[in-house]
Amino acid sequence: MNDRKGRSEALVRIACIQMEPKVGEKAANVAKSLELIGRAADGGAHLIVLPELANSGYVFETREEAFALAEEIPDGPTTRAWAAIAKERNLTIVAGIAEREGAVLFNSAAIVGPEGHIGTFRKVHLWNEENLFFEPGNLGFPVFATPVGRIGAMICYDGWFPEGYRLLALQGADLICIPTNWVPIPGQDPTQRAMANILCMAAAHSNSVFVAAADRVGTERGQLFLGESLIVSYTGWPVAGPASKTDEAIIYADVNLSDARRKRNWNEYNQVLRDRRTDVYDELLGADVKRGWY
Repeated sequence: MNDRKGRSEALVRIACIQMEPKVGEKAANVAKSLELIGRAADGGAHLIVLPELANSGYVFETREEAFALAEEIPDGPTTRAWAAIAKERNLTIVAGIAEREGAVLFNSAAIVGPEGHIGTFRKVHLWNEENLFFEPGNLGFPVFATPVGRIGAMICYDGWFPEGYRLLALQGADLICIPTNWVPIPGQDPTQRAMANILCMAAAHSNSVFVAAADRVGTERGQLFLGESLIVSYTGWPVAGPASKTDEAIIYADVNLSDARRKRNWNEYNQVLRDRRTDVYDELLGADVKRGWY
C-alpha cells in the first residue's frame, strides 16, 4: 500500500500474545512463548508483544525465588531464545522478563529483532509487592529504532502515569508496546471494560501514538489477572481486542505507523504536540531526554 505520492508506508502487522505463564516454571514458560511466537509469525505478524514477566511468572514468595528466576539481558537463555526466533522468523519482539544485573533485579522488557538485542526497558513504577523484589527502572523511557519503526515500551503500572507516554511521544515513538499483568483495581465493575484499557485508549488519543498491550490471564497464588489485551490506533480507538478476560489468545492488527507521524493534526487549527503550552510547563517534563521528531 502506498500513499498518494507513491511512497512506501510503514505497514506493520502487530500481534499481542495473551498467555498464562506459571510462576517458577521458566523453561516451560519460555517454550510456550516460542510456540506462540511461531504461531503469531505464521499469522503474518512482524511485531510481537508478550506479557510482563512472561518467562518467570509474577507472584514471587521471596526475593530468593525472584533472584533464582531472573537472568541477564541480553546474554541470558531467555533473551537468546527470543532473539533466535526473531532472527529465524524476521520478527521484532517486545517481551517481559525478570532481569538480573549483578545483585540487582529489574522488572524489564527485552526488545529483540532479526539482528539480535535492540534494547531494554526497565519498569519505572513498581506495583505493590514488586517493591520487595525489584529496583525501580533506571533507564528512563527510551525510544528504540527497530526494523518496523520507532517504538517505546512501558510495563503495566507505568501506564497509570501519563508522563511516560508523553515523553515517548516527544521522542518520536510511533508505537508504545506494553507487556503487562493487569489486576483488578478497587471499585472495578467486572462487567465493564478494564480501567487499563481506558487508560491505553486515552493515552493513544492524547499523544497520537499506537499502543499494543499484551496481558496475561489466569490466577497465580491467589492473584487474578484480567486479560483484555488490546491494540489501539493513534486515534484512541481499538483496532484489535480487547481479548478474552480468561482465555489465552493472539490478537492481530494491521496498522500504518506513518499515521502516528503524519496525522497528528486533528483539524485545521490543532496539533496535539504543537499545542502544548510550554510557556506554562516544561517542554520535556523535567526529563533529560532528547527531543524527537514531530
